[in-house]
Amino acid sequence: MLKAERYMREALQEAQSDGQEVPVGAVVVYKDQIIARAHNERKEDAPFAHAEILALQRAAQALGTRRLKGCTLYVTLEPCPLCAGGVILSGIDACVFGAYDPKQGCCGSVYTLPEDPAFSHRAQCTGGVLEKDCASLLHHFFSEKRKQG
Repeated sequence: MLKAERYMREALQEAQSDGQEVPVGAVVVYKDQIIARAHNERKEDAPFAHAEILALQRAAQALGTRRLKGCTLYVTLEPCPLCAGGVILSGIDACVFGAYDPKQGCCGSVYTLPEDPAFSHRAQCTGGVLEKDCASLLHHFFSEKRKQG
């Protein structure tokens, strides 16, 4: 199994939802070790608690620095503008994601914010890792939500 697939499977496991949150999971890897993991925790009082932002914050705590040089973020859904900004500001080396987000994705679909030369830091973005598995989890979640009305 490829390294990217192994870590994406960890992010998929993190994404397993309680049925209330959009099932997005993320892990941050440093020196071939997962140092942080998170899933969406967006409640009414925490609109910015996206899996990516939480994982990046936890990685910074684990390393004792806000600069995540040498780290890679693995996330099941292409980061939105907020999370793509977090990728830039954290100084992370790369973002690897599963499912593309053609409506809000900012790591390749709508825009590629972390690779924009306008910013002093750029991070490599790679999408489509275990894309079918990641997309299936999201499709199932939203299908169930539509059934509930």
